[in-house]
Amino acid sequence: MDDPPPRTGFWRGARVAGATVLCVLAVVDLAVWNTAMDGAFWPLVILAPAIAAVIWPASRRPPWLTPEVRAGVPATASLAFTVVNHVAGGPLTAGPGEALALLCLLLVAVRGVRPSRLAPIAAVAALAVVALPFRERPADESLFDDQFGVAVVLALLTAIFAGFGGYLRTMDERYRRRRAALVGARRAERLAMAADLHDFVAHHVTGILVQAQMGQAVLTLQPERLGPILAGIERAAGETLESMRRTVGVLRTDPGAADGTRPAGDLAALPGLVEDFSRAGPPVTLLPCPQVPADLPHEVQVAAFRVVQEALTNVRRHGADATEVTVELLYADRRLTVVVLDDGTTPASGAVARGTGFGLTGLDERVTALGGRLTAGPRAGGGWELTAVLPATRPQGR
Repeated sequence: MDDPPPRTGFWRGARVAGATVLCVLAVVDLAVWNTAMDGAFWPLVILAPAIAAVIWPASRRPPWLTPEVRAGVPATASLAFTVVNHVAGGPLTAGPGEALALLCLLLVAVRGVRPSRLAPIAAVAALAVVALPFRERPADESLFDDQFGVAVVLALLTAIFAGFGGYLRTMDERYRRRRAALVGARRAERLAMAADLHDFVAHHVTGILVQAQMGQAVLTLQPERLGPILAGIERAAGETLESMRRTVGVLRTDPGAADGTRPAGDLAALPGLVEDFSRAGPPVTLLPCPQVPADLPHEVQVAAFRVVQEALTNVRRHGADATEVTVELLYADRRLTVVVLDDGTTPASGAVARGTGFGLTGLDERVTALGGRLTAGPRAGGGWELTAVLPATRPQGR
């Protein structure tokens, strides 16, 4: 399983603290082994891989050091040493450092091993932990009770670490699904922008073609009419190139398909959108701005339409008790501002409330792609406010 959610400061600190404790306990293990085995440090072949697998920084792990390898190899080695030493009656014992390292590797296995390999690797890691007290065969049979008691405690810790690993695995999966949904919402919005661009360019290219044909027709008969025709061709070509420059810059090459169910529109379509919403919901007041130029860039008009459309959709879903909705357009400093206000506070239920939850994400993709900004948040006293500021500049004729 790849790409876990980014760690916060708390989790980084917890990881550092855990690694420190683990290293201290490993030193304790080495001291005990050094004393009990007359300076022999060969048990490091068990402890060193386990410690390394736990504390190796994720950014520096080689590709082959997968969660399966990190958890499976040290756990298998530890379990094998336990069985061999117990059967042979050897002097090797288990210390707290090894136990903690194996518990951490069990967490790694439960969290990161792919589902098809999770059960056997987690089982080996858990068994290696629980079997640690029985690595040394006691001279007195009565000491088996003490070993059994320690095994019970380790079994309890095993369950805790496995449960925590399962919790982290669930959170990782939620993060991945949410990230995939965010990427899908942005991609769908970009594809919708590509469709809008196609319609806009096709319209203007058709106009350019018609005007060029007219220019050819009047070139010999009425050459004085050629100037306005060429000016119209230049203006249409400039509008088309600017729209392509501003829109294509945010498109990506990744494959996919938009759902095709969202209608496109412009500022002229806003009254109809507001009227349709008012029939089934609270009344909407549209406050147009006389200063808004009639020749705003097509992609800016579409973005303004989408802002209002998404805002009204969210009123239905998240402000079902709204009694008043206001849509206001403002124009100043060559910027178009769209403000949608409502006083709703109660979410809808049933089918009305269903949605992807990423509408604003896609909308923000469209607005920021045009060089604008989008803000949304609760209003003082209740309700919601959505504001989009869109640049409405047009390059000079070329």
